[in-house]
Amino acid sequence: MEDDVRRISRRDALIQTGSTLAALAFLQTPLVAIGKEGEKTIPFLDQPTEAPPPLKDLNQLDWQNLDSWITTNEKFFHVGHYGVPEVDAAKWKLEIGGLVSHPQSLNLAAIKALPKKELVFALECSGNGGFPFLPGAIGNARWTGTPLAAVLQKAGRKPDGVEVVFYGADQGEEPIQYIGGLGDKMGDFKAKAPFARSMSWAEATDPANLLCYEMNGKPLPAANGFPLRLIAPRWYGISNVKWLTRIEVIDARFEGPFQAQRYLTVREVPGPGGTTVWTRTAVGRVQIKSMPARVTELDGKYRIYGAAWGVPIARVEVKVDDGPWKPATIDKGADQEFAWKFWHVDWANPGAGEHKITSRAIDKAGNIQPAMDDPRIAKKHTYWEANGQITRTIKIA
Repeated sequence: MEDDVRRISRRDALIQTGSTLAALAFLQTPLVAIGKEGEKTIPFLDQPTEAPPPLKDLNQLDWQNLDSWITTNEKFFHVGHYGVPEVDAAKWKLEIGGLVSHPQSLNLAAIKALPKKELVFALECSGNGGFPFLPGAIGNARWTGTPLAAVLQKAGRKPDGVEVVFYGADQGEEPIQYIGGLGDKMGDFKAKAPFARSMSWAEATDPANLLCYEMNGKPLPAANGFPLRLIAPRWYGISNVKWLTRIEVIDARFEGPFQAQRYLTVREVPGPGGTTVWTRTAVGRVQIKSMPARVTELDGKYRIYGAAWGVPIARVEVKVDDGPWKPATIDKGADQEFAWKFWHVDWANPGAGEHKITSRAIDKAGNIQPAMDDPRIAKKHTYWEANGQITRTIKIA
């Protein structure tokens, strides 16, 4: 654990508050909705806008009322592009085929009979924070399943198999256009197809990936992928395919609509001779991120709470207005590679009026969460992968 990730002793807690019960509640409880012993949450002035009708029922996380390090199943967000399919678990099977030596057909009992593994992973939608109405499309859960790598290796990859495609039971119609080499339109039609995403063989056989059938010790909820989903803890939610029915190994890059046409990050990057080049990259691996989540007051003492996630986090720093960056204490999750980390920093003697609070995370390789004026953020022209430093505004009476 890093030197600045320190534990708070009982003695320190008592010194800082002067009241045993209030001190322990205030100083030893990480980012949760406490509301005890006189502590109160000061609301942020900048609140998210109302989500448009199709996105109102995503079950977003309410940061200022967060009450647990683990997000319970009933409070976990859910996103579906073609709705929630009805899957009969008794008839369901996972087919593994394509360029494999030993095609597999596994029912749920067969998958559950395989070696079991659990991990805690903060699953984040790639649009989280990129839209003004989407600040809470993230949740931290205990996922249980069997390692995907062993299942793929048992199937055996043929020499020309390079890509692994994951298909869900959800499906819908997609427009298909034929565009000629000179940009001329050759024709179009609609085709019905299942949701699908892919990874390379090396990425798919990452030991962390799971064929997941339980969430927080219970069968997956229907909206979160029952009876089986992919949990790939180094990737954004779009790659964690739900309602898995088929895994296919192919010999070329997969170009499904949710990989080649949608969920693309578009950026301006410098080109030769002072020119600008526009790049389009598919949304993929999660990125370093943190945010201030709550400010509380108890007996005139103020504390800023927040969370950090995405990659192995070394430390978190916080600044108020134009002040210096100050190290935060990581309260929970420092020993969990893929879970979010809860942190806090004490805010001494804040002046009355409005203040801006910003956080930034630093990973174990020394990479810093980018500022909003960093070219990777400022020159990004799509909402996906929004991992710039987040600033919240608050008013002290």
